[in-house]
Amino acid sequence: MITSLRQKPMGGAVFAFRGRRGDRLKLLCRGSPGFCLHHMVLQRCRFPWPASKGAPRRHRAD
Repeated sequence: MITSLRQKPMGGAVFAFRGRRGDRLKLLCRGSPGFCLHHMVLQRCRFPWPASKGAPRRHRAD
């Protein structure tokens, strides 16, 4: 995480990964005892995702 995404896993960031077909989403975040991995699979639709330009993107939740 630190070398490829330039983020510290312990810093409170949530990392989102979408599957190649767009029907799977994984969220990795820091929980109280360790890390939490949330996995979701859609049956009929796809997760919208911005096109990758190489560098990781930052999004803030207000």
